[in-house]
Amino acid sequence: MAALPSHASVVVIGGGIMGCSTLYHLAKMGVTDAVLVERNKLTSGTTWHSAAQVRALRHSRNLTRMIQYSVDLYAQLEQETGQNVGWIQKGSLSIATSEGRLTHILRQEALAHAYGIDARSISPGEAKERWPLMNAEDVIGAVWSPDDGRVSPSDVCAALVKSAKGLGAKIFEDTGVTGILTENGRVVGVETSQGTIMCDAIALCTGLWSREAGAMAGAEVPALACEHFYLLTKPIEGIVGNTPTLSDHDNHLYIRDDSGGLLVGCFEPMGKPIAPGILDESFEFGLLAEDWDHFEPMMMNALHRLPALETAEVKMLLNGPESFTPDGMFMLGETAETRGLFLGCGLNSVGMASGGGAGMNLAHCIVHGHTAYDLGEADAKRFAPVFNSLDHLMARAPEILGTHYEIAYPGRQLATARNLRALPLDAEYRAAGAHFGQVYGWERPLYFNKTAEPRMSFDRPDWFGNVAAEVRAAHEGAAIFDASPFGKIDVRGPEAEAFLLQTCAGYMGRKPGSVIYSAVLNARGTFESDITAQRLAEDHYRLFTGTNAIKRDLAWFSRASEGFDVSVSDVTEDWAVLGLMGPKAEEIARALGGEALCELGYFKHGMATLAGIALRGARLSYVGEAGWELTVAAADAPALFAALTAAGAVPAGLYAQTAMRVEKGFCAMGHELDSDVSPIEAGLEFACRKGGGFTGFEALEARRAKGAVNGVISLTLDDVEAHPLGHEPIYLDGELIGQTTTCAFGHRVGRPVALAHVGRTLASGARVQVDIARKLFDATVTRGPLVDPEGQWMKG
Repeated sequence: MAALPSHASVVVIGGGIMGCSTLYHLAKMGVTDAVLVERNKLTSGTTWHSAAQVRALRHSRNLTRMIQYSVDLYAQLEQETGQNVGWIQKGSLSIATSEGRLTHILRQEALAHAYGIDARSISPGEAKERWPLMNAEDVIGAVWSPDDGRVSPSDVCAALVKSAKGLGAKIFEDTGVTGILTENGRVVGVETSQGTIMCDAIALCTGLWSREAGAMAGAEVPALACEHFYLLTKPIEGIVGNTPTLSDHDNHLYIRDDSGGLLVGCFEPMGKPIAPGILDESFEFGLLAEDWDHFEPMMMNALHRLPALETAEVKMLLNGPESFTPDGMFMLGETAETRGLFLGCGLNSVGMASGGGAGMNLAHCIVHGHTAYDLGEADAKRFAPVFNSLDHLMARAPEILGTHYEIAYPGRQLATARNLRALPLDAEYRAAGAHFGQVYGWERPLYFNKTAEPRMSFDRPDWFGNVAAEVRAAHEGAAIFDASPFGKIDVRGPEAEAFLLQTCAGYMGRKPGSVIYSAVLNARGTFESDITAQRLAEDHYRLFTGTNAIKRDLAWFSRASEGFDVSVSDVTEDWAVLGLMGPKAEEIARALGGEALCELGYFKHGMATLAGIALRGARLSYVGEAGWELTVAAADAPALFAALTAAGAVPAGLYAQTAMRVEKGFCAMGHELDSDVSPIEAGLEFACRKGGGFTGFEALEARRAKGAVNGVISLTLDDVEAHPLGHEPIYLDGELIGQTTTCAFGHRVGRPVALAHVGRTLASGARVQVDIARKLFDATVTRGPLVDPEGQWMKG
């Protein structure tokens, strides 16, 4: 074996599809001294036994774009290297045997059209023609995607490695990592069984062992292995050549040919977790024991779908481990805990489909500091620390395996690893019949007065009336919205103003007592975050950020603070925040002794007491109704809630808040805002200082010079029975012009409503059509809010 280099710009740990792809793309991007270390042999973990299906369509444009890149890359590799990658493009067939599944796949077909993917509905009869061995008696619909296919995992990795080595990259097999060296919170080297390599960055692509590998560098990597099964048969009559992949997700199955026989794989409703330590360093090209008892229910489903299996001779029941994350999405990017440590792991059984594009994006992140396009849903910093608990992962990972083929019903909640973090008012909310959703580990009320578990449906939901009552309370009386799980970051120090003027685009120099809404931009002039800041003193600001963004935003501000005389700290759990909103909010405040609140101007804050409880009130609203956000010590929240409800305010949940936000036209991170969007395209230039002096200003001006325009619109659908959920394509005179972002029923306007991004300027009153499960619904465009009672209060 050749000697390890003493230094490499980047060390890639792990020789599966993610590691090989990342090494390849690093070399292509000019990092020709990159090194890959693998403790056994390339592909010897999960990659070698992958079913290797490559289906392009995903639930978002950029995830789909990423897999489309994989498809193009795998086809190109063969020409580039001469290495056959085993690309077989026979398409995929998704069948539905229930109305819910049919709606689901038709929604997928609509997305495919929006993303430029060939997919089309076909009849059960045509589905049977494309898969003659299939029992189609219970099939009620199908979608055919001719461009999907599969590859040979080992051959793809061999081609990637061949090209990377030709550009100067080095690969060391049988080289286990024994430690990761850090200094001042940054990686500086990798200790291996063959010696130490000093480095500037590490790409952690360690698959099944990622949680343990991340811990070597002090980073949280919540991923856990589960058993994953597929059946292989010997050749059977009727399998000639290659077949499309048959997706029978109602029965948890995927099926295709394999060497003249059948491969029948499953994502059963509840998988089997693998405790850490079972897969040790000797697990090389390994499999786990067959478990026919566990597989039997899936086998019965398979026998129903494929009667030919009854006489087929079984070759083996393959049981190979795969890694899963708490939300079913991979982790990609730099960790919050350790600079220079980049994750490319937790692929959730879609490693081969994702690997090409994910490896490119990880390399781009290492070289350029950001992914090639927004992949916020896969951000390595998105998980609350509580999710890294082994107990929680052992409970959650098996459920995530089972949700792989779940119907994407609105409102669906995971059942395992719940009650990890309780809000200060948890007991009060349970007494009020709250239905909870988990957000960043918090149990957050979605709506109140629940009488039974909600029925999952694409039709009008069970909670429709509950949310209507909560919106009505906020519109006609007073409602309480809990913003306690929003992140709260305190910035203190003599240079707090200078620091925030640099890192935030908004008017951060306003006097103490001010509330400031600000965009937080990167050097590309696009959103890293958006915040509301309260200036508490000359040297003290409190930043309020999104619930899911706290770990990411805390890392962003902490790292940007280097060189400034400031401290940055997370005070989220110290404070509860209750939004008191509605036309009777002022009446309630005065009745409880809060006259000082009533003297506050819009976007101002100050101290007051309500029912003898000291708090800070800020005059602003996220729901479009006049009111205050009340910050109170977490321990005082129950007493404040009791006083407010006794005075006539009623609790309202997240669903009501979202519906009212859409009616008000407020944008939110992860929906209307992300790192591909600038304040110009989002209509939020008012959140940026005209004179500049902040990160991203020059890039923002360059976008303006190139003609960037505000593409965010509000939509009101004509049909009260329409149910848009988000990501629906929008058409103008038959031409695709954009997609919805956030959707809800607008209880104040009496129609389904949506926010959307379109690629052109549309005037209020324009008529468009929204594609919901391949049915077009007419809608009217509005530029600006659909409902604005708060604005009327301000004018008054």
